[in-house]
Amino acid sequence: MYEDLTGKELCEAFHTDEKNGLRAKEAEKRLLCDGSNTLKTAKEQTLWDRIQNQINDPMIFILFLAASISMLLREYGDTGIILVVIGLNTTVGVIQEGKARKALEALKKMTAPSAVVKRDGIYERIPADKLVKGDMVKLKAGDQVPADIRLLKAQELSANESALTGESMPVRKSQEVIPKGLPIAEKKNMMYMSTEVMKGSGEGIVVATGMNTELGKIAGMIEDTKQEMTPLQKKLGDLGKILSVVAVALCAGLFFIGVVQHRNLLQMLLLAISLAVAAIPEGLPAVVTIVLALGVGRMVKINAIIRRLPAVETLGAVGVVCSDKTGTLTENKMTVTKIYADEKILPVSTIRKREFPKLMEGFLLCNNSILGKQEIGDATELALLHTGKNMGYDERRLQQQYPRTFEIPFNSEKKYMVSVHKDGSHEIAYIKGACDYVLNQCAYVENHGRRKPMTQMEKMKIRRAMEEMAKEGLRILALAYKDRVVSKTEKALTEGLVFAGMAGMLDPPRKESAQSVKTLKQAGVQVVMITGDYKDTAFSIAKKIGIADCVEQCITGQEMDEMSEGDLQKKMKNLRVFARVTPAHKVRIVKGFQDNGQIVAMTGDGVNDAPSLQKADIGIAMGKNGTDAAKNAADMVLSDDNFSTIEKAMEEGRGIYVNIKKSILFLLSSNFGEIITMFAAVLFQLPTPLKASHILWVNLITDSLPALALGIDKNDSEALMRKPPRNPKEGLFAHGGWRFTIFYGVLIAVITLYAFYLGGQTYAFTVLGISQLFHAIGMRDREKSVFQMKQWENPFMMIAFFLGLGLQIMVTEIPYFVQLFGTTCLSLQEWGLLLGISAMPLVLHEFFILLSKIGKHGDRKCRKI
Repeated sequence: MYEDLTGKELCEAFHTDEKNGLRAKEAEKRLLCDGSNTLKTAKEQTLWDRIQNQINDPMIFILFLAASISMLLREYGDTGIILVVIGLNTTVGVIQEGKARKALEALKKMTAPSAVVKRDGIYERIPADKLVKGDMVKLKAGDQVPADIRLLKAQELSANESALTGESMPVRKSQEVIPKGLPIAEKKNMMYMSTEVMKGSGEGIVVATGMNTELGKIAGMIEDTKQEMTPLQKKLGDLGKILSVVAVALCAGLFFIGVVQHRNLLQMLLLAISLAVAAIPEGLPAVVTIVLALGVGRMVKINAIIRRLPAVETLGAVGVVCSDKTGTLTENKMTVTKIYADEKILPVSTIRKREFPKLMEGFLLCNNSILGKQEIGDATELALLHTGKNMGYDERRLQQQYPRTFEIPFNSEKKYMVSVHKDGSHEIAYIKGACDYVLNQCAYVENHGRRKPMTQMEKMKIRRAMEEMAKEGLRILALAYKDRVVSKTEKALTEGLVFAGMAGMLDPPRKESAQSVKTLKQAGVQVVMITGDYKDTAFSIAKKIGIADCVEQCITGQEMDEMSEGDLQKKMKNLRVFARVTPAHKVRIVKGFQDNGQIVAMTGDGVNDAPSLQKADIGIAMGKNGTDAAKNAADMVLSDDNFSTIEKAMEEGRGIYVNIKKSILFLLSSNFGEIITMFAAVLFQLPTPLKASHILWVNLITDSLPALALGIDKNDSEALMRKPPRNPKEGLFAHGGWRFTIFYGVLIAVITLYAFYLGGQTYAFTVLGISQLFHAIGMRDREKSVFQMKQWENPFMMIAFFLGLGLQIMVTEIPYFVQLFGTTCLSLQEWGLLLGISAMPLVLHEFFILLSKIGKHGDRKCRKI
């Protein structure tokens, strides 16, 4: 639509200014008029929709059938209880679904893209939804394009437009005017919303926002992707189906035996249906979903944003963390501390104002970062701008005096950037980048304002200086220049250069990094540092943090290239530092650890890091300095770019898995107890120990609050992080889970039947309900005595226990409920007896803990002998 306009015509059409952009007040008016730059989302479900979702469930239909049978039997109390159960189940389901939905909506907001925009002549970063037509937007490699933009500047710019056109190959872009009416794929001067900048940089004017963009026009045809299920949720779905079949078969068997024994058919049918509903763990998926949602919410508070739910589960199984050095293990607060020029390494504090003009002007001109109201750009470039400012150089004046005419943007493979500037009647080129590359392209070296040939001796002097600075842990950048540009091809611009000097930058390790590395080592997790810096610089930082002990644990990308896959795999177990690596090496590093049977987490921030983030079992992108491309490829985003957040997230991930497993074992053992109680009674021709309403009531007070309380339990962080990573192939019932479930199921059944033998249905009903509440308390930690657990760290469990106990007392002590449930009032002595019997799951829990301690003590004695 605007591809045929010149830059001047475009600015006039949108009443904007290429030099200063829109005025902030004008942008506010346009935002009010046009609305936010967002696509319409699917219609939000109403409360009634969510209630219908809960009612539209096979278990609810079965309960309605049970209520109908109760009506036929004129058991109106049972009918009322079943309907109350349906109502409470629906209410709990709606609340849980609402919490999960809110948590996921909050995450979407936190991962929303941003844009660098020029307003009132100043660049600033704003949320992409605040963009308006006429805004001047700056783009660079790795950005997600925030709106439809007509380019005014483009330097080696290409975009991935597969999300819009289906074309997988990057499309080369330019600012040239093109004829009107071409297909979208051929509009080379247009950038489209939600596409990705793959290479280069550019600047342009927003011509369409929100639903008026090309993507917005087809938004009606795009469906929201469903929330991905975790492997655990899939396993639970399969387990639920198996248990449902088993439970229905058992209940059908129960009904058949009742028929053979000439029991009341309708009562037996009602009992069988109630038992089927109670036995099938329909509460499990809801508990898992809410535990995952709440866990993801807690992770947000520690600055870890989960983009894909399966990552929560995988975190507990990670055995290797491959972390970038800069900004993750270090503070990313670059400070230039040393300058190498005129054959000397000088502390910056000793350099005179406006000294080394060629070197400093080059560092300021060959630079894409911005100092202003907001600091925008790479920490390395910002450090150079600050140093230049402190040395008396005016970056803005230099940009005006020597305007940029051409640029080859920084590339993580080649590790350099080139900018060409007009200098009077001719043009000058500056190249800034990795010292070894820049040095190899130089034919001359500048010394005290004079130029001399770059001999082997001169190269040796520079390399010695480089090594000396690297051993101090400094990150080093070199600068060279070409003062007469003839051709703007990459080859012509990067040969026959004049070496101007180097800057050494200090990026100190984060204070918390060393402790986090130590904690992860204790947890059996190997920490690996990956960096583009020199081996000496990398080892210096790695040693301070505790990642590496000797230089033999370090390897460079070049050394990797010279090794076969087999040789590298053998060496991987001892490697801790990978220096001078490219994004292509990162994929090979991930594969090497995975081939050794490890679950790997990999960090990344650049557009070229996407392949390694996707290859890793968990890709971790940087929230502050990461590109949109890296964030879109990642499973988790660190909003503070801090390594210690990875350690906290792994601890949280382990805790979430442990809690879900506790809820599963608790619910299944409780449900097994109910099935075995009823089946054994009917099988041995005993009177029915429980009514249908009793079973549903017990199921209601134990399936919801206690199970959820276990799901949000606070675990012992030290104990969690002393254990090795979980084997991702292990099942839900690993480490004796089935034995545990069956044992406690049988125990609950035995004490319930014993109570029935002592005093009839009221005794059995009371013991079945309260024993499961005691069982829930013991389930908080299967390896620790209840007296060692800090009970008030989980107030929700205390609330669940006492609320459940209060409800159970209510049905035996309040006349209305006594009549409704067909129970009898109990004396204090009877309550004491029944509480004692009900506490057996907790008593046996303590007994097993005592046996375990005696066994460990005996083992220690044997080792001493």
